[in-house]
Amino acid sequence: MKKPGRGKGVSPQPRFHQRAEGMQDYGKVRHALPLELEEPVRLEITENLNQLLADTMVLRDLYKKSHWHVSGPTFYQLHLLFDKHFQEQSEIVDTIAERIQILGGVAIAMAHDVAELTQIERPPRGREEAPVLISRLLEAHQVIIRDCRAVAERADKLGDLGTNDMVVSDVLRANEMQVWFLSEHLVEVPLVEAAG
Repeated sequence: MKKPGRGKGVSPQPRFHQRAEGMQDYGKVRHALPLELEEPVRLEITENLNQLLADTMVLRDLYKKSHWHVSGPTFYQLHLLFDKHFQEQSEIVDTIAERIQILGGVAIAMAHDVAELTQIERPPRGREEAPVLISRLLEAHQVIIRDCRAVAERADKLGDLGTNDMVVSDVLRANEMQVWFLSEHLVEVPLVEAAG
């Protein structure tokens, strides 16, 4: 009597260095999910979302760089704020990527793809002063907020209410909130004695 799992071709030896033809090409959408959105709509939206995803991944990483490199009298507050915003951006990255997959697309995932797509200026490798870190983050947010408004408007026009809702509720509002928190750190106010 044959034991289960001991058939032809079964071996306990791991099979390393496997390669195969890809399951789905980038820039294509599959037809499996019944979303009531035509293929051209899903193609356009996933392309737009991949741009937003690339920029969001760069912003997320810019927060981590700032978290590691910040210094000065506001080190503690900014160190914690940057890490909090990094965590929030990480969740946004996942939300955008999952929406692309839901639409039948392929979400970008690798650093070199992100570097090719992003519209956000690359920061220097070295350390910069806290106001410069904050300014870079604000400029990155500005790119993403502009993308959000364009993607949400286009998704609404094309009848993709799910993408519109996700972009506005999960991405745009979170970025606007982070802009507010960052901007307040650039207001020049006296620390010990009131100006008036």
